[in-house]
Amino acid sequence: MNLKGRNFLKLLDFTPEEILYLVDLAADLKDKKKKGILTTDMHQGKNVALIFEKTSTRTRCSFEVAAHDLGIGTTYLDPSGSQIGKKESIADTARVLGSMYEGIEYRGYGQEIVEELAQYAGVPVWNGLTNEFHPTQMLADVLTIREKLGRIQGVKLTYMGDARYNMGNSLMVVCAKLGMHFTACTTAKYFPEEGLAGECRKIAEETGGSITFTEDVAAGTKDADVIYTDVWVSMGEPEEVWAERIKDLSPYQVNRQVMENAGKDAIFMHCLPAFHDLKTKIGREMSQRFGISEMEVTDEVFESPASVVFEEAENRMHTIKAVMAATL
Repeated sequence: MNLKGRNFLKLLDFTPEEILYLVDLAADLKDKKKKGILTTDMHQGKNVALIFEKTSTRTRCSFEVAAHDLGIGTTYLDPSGSQIGKKESIADTARVLGSMYEGIEYRGYGQEIVEELAQYAGVPVWNGLTNEFHPTQMLADVLTIREKLGRIQGVKLTYMGDARYNMGNSLMVVCAKLGMHFTACTTAKYFPEEGLAGECRKIAEETGGSITFTEDVAAGTKDADVIYTDVWVSMGEPEEVWAERIKDLSPYQVNRQVMENAGKDAIFMHCLPAFHDLKTKIGREMSQRFGISEMEVTDEVFESPASVVFEEAENRMHTIKAVMAATL
């Protein structure tokens, strides 16, 4: 499988075989790291630029550690460290960075930005997160599911919460691509956009997967293999939306009843950070305003044996390493 020179912008651009190749490569690189086998000779002497218009913990650390393990140097550009789209156009930024670096990561806002970077850079560009898609997270999720359940094909995954943006979109895409059964279980106004859903349904027809939207928690989580959720308000959204989201999405909180309704060996997944207690500034603020101590997931579920969120977080690094290793 030769992916050298390919951009990694969204999983719609990749075949099921290519996606599974990256997951297999990540598993191999993870095994090597656990055994202390160095991989620094794979891309030694290369350099990559990491553009973060939205700050991050897991994505930044994953790219930096993965790059180091491959022998790659990194330059981190935070929201104040780049003139992209402000004093310098995206196209010009892409051409400048493409002349200095062997690869570019972008984490920020519209998908059109990372697509334009890729159009002009002349080197591989990787999507670390946009408003519409989060493909590196999907590879980590698939690797985690396979590690925990022993299979991918036919897995039933239920996503609870706001499914209109990057996480709902990306989970729907990867499930369709890999023959999994995706359910968005939420209030109807938070269902994924119908155009993308229609595209995913066509893909799922070929792979043996399925796409389902429901407002019924009992039906949507029944016998699910994976229960997945995310924060109810994303980065960059105004604070005013908290009241609306909490009102709309509280019925779709992942709690003991949800997990008991799922399959007996169901796992709980979350891309993090999670508001499951009052140990964060925002969590305490929401508690004072709305009288709640937990949001999208209860602390009981988050800390339960079914929760695989920290293995999932670690796998971000191994799968990002695979993407860089394969495309540079």
